[in-house]
Amino acid sequence: MNAIHRFLCAALALAASLTAHAADITDARGRTQSFPKPPDRIVSLLPSLTETVCALDQCHRLVGVDRYSNWPASVQRLPQVGGGIDPNIEAIVALKPDVVLLAASSRASDRLEALGIKVVALEPKTHADVRRVLATMGQLLGVPAAQGADRVWRVIDAGVQAATQSLPARAQNVRIYFEVSRGPYAAGESSFIGETLARLGVRNVVPAALGPFPRLNPEFVVRARPQIIMIGNRSMQQAVLYPGWDSLPAVREDRICAFGPGEADVVVRPGPRMAEAARIMARCIADKAP
Repeated sequence: MNAIHRFLCAALALAASLTAHAADITDARGRTQSFPKPPDRIVSLLPSLTETVCALDQCHRLVGVDRYSNWPASVQRLPQVGGGIDPNIEAIVALKPDVVLLAASSRASDRLEALGIKVVALEPKTHADVRRVLATMGQLLGVPAAQGADRVWRVIDAGVQAATQSLPARAQNVRIYFEVSRGPYAAGESSFIGETLARLGVRNVVPAALGPFPRLNPEFVVRARPQIIMIGNRSMQQAVLYPGWDSLPAVREDRICAFGPGEADVVVRPGPRMAEAARIMARCIADKAP
């Protein structure tokens, strides 16, 4: 009887363990996928999601990434399967993933699902989105919130607060324009970048009414007359001024922070490195504030 009892107890414990790790994940498209256990083989097609997996100490589950995923350094050794817009479907299938992580706007979702591959689409655009994605990823990966999502969010929140406290008084309410990419595409007040700027105590010249990342007429920026211009354009095309920008005091007085590729990656990705992004922006503000 003792042997049978031990067997039954072990079986019940195993069943309880499997049930505890089972998860139903609803993504940004409103679609729900069931995972009987945490996925062992993950392909990520969005750098911020790659970074989130690793921030939850689950980098070892990644078997492939998009061409832009480059942090932490270990992911650079993984097979690259194209980009979020132009993924190599054959290469993804060959990696036999348990799940593919990608942006909600990706057109690859339906093609992958038609091939029987599970997809979780997540695309954080605000601080609240980042916190939700952390929680969702923690649930998917079977990482308890206290050791995973909650821990990472506390680090982000404390880091942004510390960056705010580091700024001199003269930086308060300085008018900022942040260009995300050539167009110009700007980071508006409602974006995660805009929310970080608000926490830093500065004013974004691009109102929330225009959306998170609107494409602007360069004349808009001329009329807005920002005191500091930040450029997170990784392609380094920012050397070419838009028409009329040479009249801006921020341009004439060199109050421009053109972030290089490494820093640009940090400041334009909504994920676990947002505290570092806040520190980068705070340094710019402290250095360039009139």
